[in-house]
Amino acid sequence: MKNIAFLTLLLALTAAGCGADKQKAAEPKEAAEAGANPEAAEAGGEADEATDLVTLSAAEQQAGGLKTGRLSTQAMGAGLAVNGTLDVPPESSVSITAPLGGYVQHTELLQGTRVRKGQVLAVLRNPEFVTLQQTYLETRSRLKFANAELARQRELYQQEVAPLKNYQRAQAEAEALQVQTNAQAAQLRIAGLPVGGAITPTATLRAPRAGFVRAVNVTVGQSVTATEPLFEIVDPEHLHVELTVFEKDVARVQNGQLIRFTLASDSTGSRRERTARVYLVGKAIGEDRTVRVHGHLDEENDPALLPGLYVRATIETGRSDATALPDAALVRFEGQYYAFAVEAAGRYRMVPVTLGRSEDGYTEVVLPEAVPATTTFVTDGAYSLLAKLKNAEEEE
Repeated sequence: MKNIAFLTLLLALTAAGCGADKQKAAEPKEAAEAGANPEAAEAGGEADEATDLVTLSAAEQQAGGLKTGRLSTQAMGAGLAVNGTLDVPPESSVSITAPLGGYVQHTELLQGTRVRKGQVLAVLRNPEFVTLQQTYLETRSRLKFANAELARQRELYQQEVAPLKNYQRAQAEAEALQVQTNAQAAQLRIAGLPVGGAITPTATLRAPRAGFVRAVNVTVGQSVTATEPLFEIVDPEHLHVELTVFEKDVARVQNGQLIRFTLASDSTGSRRERTARVYLVGKAIGEDRTVRVHGHLDEENDPALLPGLYVRATIETGRSDATALPDAALVRFEGQYYAFAVEAAGRYRMVPVTLGRSEDGYTEVVLPEAVPATTTFVTDGAYSLLAKLKNAEEEE
């Protein structure tokens, strides 16, 4: 019995020793796993580096030529935000028609072509042209005979050889033929035909003024009538901006107010602000409850401005202070505007901002609540930071 009790105690001690060894062996393994994965050991540990943060070395900062600064207070115009288009006055837009119609024999015009005053736009063919010239030449010949007869009757009357009525009849005949000749000559000029000379079946259609061809509505061989517009020529030298203002805001608009506008086609990086002055406020309200407001451009000779372009504009009805950043400090990415805040030397964070008014190279901005107004921002070179940030994301 003593031997059995001894064996039982020995087995119990052996099992306890093995369990302790296994526990000691497990402790180093757990410690190693914890060292290899500190995020698992520390639940509140820092996550991966944020995707809105970009870091530059000293050499990169110097090469990028970055400039920094804080928000500034700028006096900006406060007014109505409206939309509109660029247009020309009626006298600067000409619709070209063929007064007598005919067939288009030749034209080389393309939309957008620059034409001079008097330049040939098209050559038309019409059998009626021959008849007009024939009639004119016949009438002119009869007028020549009537003038000679008038001279003879005047001489006979003065010598008291012929009665007065013969002289008066010859005078009336010559005057009537002179009127017919003048009228037929005017018809030939309107049709673009030569007055006198050889008879031709074609007529030239010429530009009544210089400008650009906005529309070409004919092709060679097409039959046209006197009421069909063949071409449209626009002279863009006297463009104006035509804005749409809601009736509730019309009372705030007055002649002489400043209009600041940008082209809807301008990209964010090349957005350029242009100015105009209100010179006419419409007196009729349209079916959409809006009123037309016209403005004269301060700079008319701008090659980027064309009739029909859409514009975004602000009509200044007053001025007020605004918290702003330079335009070069703002970038646009995926439909949102951002600025880069300086967190430390060479460390910049992309901050979303809301834009307001723009004037003289500055744009009003509204910062998120978490960003203090004393934050320093990158004021020049923001797009280079955006490019580096997004390239880094693609590489990851």
